[in-house]
Amino acid sequence: MSIPPPPGPHQPQGPFQPPPSYPQGPYGPSPYPQQPGGNLGLPGYQPWTQGYSPYNHPAPVNGLAIASLVLGVLCFLPGVGLVLGLVALRQIRRRGERGTGLAVGGSVLSGVGLVLWVLLVATGGASELWEGFKEGARDGATISLAEGECFDAPGGGLSGVTHDVDKVSCAGAHDGEVFASFRLPGGAYPGHGSVTETADERCWGLQDGYAMDGWAVPQDVDVYYLTPTEGSWAAGDREVTCVFGNTTEGEDLTGSLRNDETVLDADQVAYLKAAHVLNAAMDTAPDEEYVEDDLPGHKAWAGRVSAALGEQARMLRAHDWPAGSRGSLAALARELDKARAEWAKAARAKDADTFYEHYDTGSELIDPSRAVTARESLGLATTPPAASGEEGSDAGMQV
Repeated sequence: MSIPPPPGPHQPQGPFQPPPSYPQGPYGPSPYPQQPGGNLGLPGYQPWTQGYSPYNHPAPVNGLAIASLVLGVLCFLPGVGLVLGLVALRQIRRRGERGTGLAVGGSVLSGVGLVLWVLLVATGGASELWEGFKEGARDGATISLAEGECFDAPGGGLSGVTHDVDKVSCAGAHDGEVFASFRLPGGAYPGHGSVTETADERCWGLQDGYAMDGWAVPQDVDVYYLTPTEGSWAAGDREVTCVFGNTTEGEDLTGSLRNDETVLDADQVAYLKAAHVLNAAMDTAPDEEYVEDDLPGHKAWAGRVSAALGEQARMLRAHDWPAGSRGSLAALARELDKARAEWAKAARAKDADTFYEHYDTGSELIDPSRAVTARESLGLATTPPAASGEEGSDAGMQV
C-alpha cells in the first residue's frame, strides 16, 4: 500500500492523514517534528520561526558593577561603592548578566577605601587632609580687581598673605582702592623678593596716572600692592595690583582718591601735567644724600631739574586758561623761570659750596606755597603735602 504524499500549501489535510513521525536518535525520538525539506532550505521552507534571531546577543553588563568599580578606583564614597558591588553580584547571579569581575573589583577597592577613611577619621588625618586641600586651593587662587574698585581685606590689613578680598563701594569705608595693575612676564616663578621689587617700582610710577593731584591724597595714605604667590603663579597668575591704603593700622579710607581725566576738567588736567614734568625730574635725585659724596651726580640732577622747569613754564604759557586763572598762572610761570636759572647754575657749579648756594635759592622758588594761588583759581587742592625734610627729596616739590 502506498502512502499518499503530504498535502501541499493549498491542499487541506484529510481525515485519514497519518500522524507525523519523529526521527529516532540515539537517545530516543526527537521531541521536535521535522518540517518538509528538513534543514536543506527547500522551496517553501522557513527555517527560523518569527521572533528568533540567528545571531547570538551577549548578556548585558550590570550597571551597578560598573558604578562600584568607578567609585572604588576614585576612592570616592567607598561605602556606597561597596554596597553597589555586593548588590551587583546578586543581580548578576539572578539575571545572568555579565560584570562579575567589575563588581568584585569595585567591592574590594571600595572596601579598602572605606578602611582607610575610617583610619583617617579615627586618627585625625581626615581633618589634616582637608586643611591641606583647602590650603592648596587657596595657594592657587587669584584675586581679580579692576582699576577704581575698592575692597576690604581679611582682618583689615594690607600686609602678609591674603587669598581673598571683599569688593565694597568706594563711597563708604574700605581698606584699599585699586589704582593700577600690570602683568609680570611668564616663565618660572622669579621669587618673592624679585616680584616685590618689581611691584614696588612699577606701582610708585603708576600712581600719578590715577591720582594726578598729589596734594589731594591724604598724608596717611601710601602705596601697597597685591602680588602672585608661588602657588598662584603655578596656576597662571601674573597680575600685580597696585593699591592705595591707610598707613595707620586699623584705619580705613573713605571716598575715592581718583582724580584723573575722568574726574577733572581740561584746565586742571593741563596744570597737573605740567607739574608732573618737574616731579619726574625731582625723582631722579642721586642716591648719595650729600653733595660732597657725589658732586657730578648732583650736578647732572640739577641739569635735569633746570630743563624740566623750562618745559613746565612753556606748558603753562601754551594753555588757554580761564580769565580768572590767567594772572596767577602767568606769575607762577615767571617764578619757574627764575628757579630754572638757579638750578642751571647749580648744574655748572665747580664745588659743593657753589652748588648749595644755587640749589637753596632754586628750591625756595619752587616751594609748594608759591603754587597755592594758581591752584585755588583752578579749583584744585590747596594744602601742600608735608615735606620729608630730606635734601634732594621730591616730597613737597609738586607745584
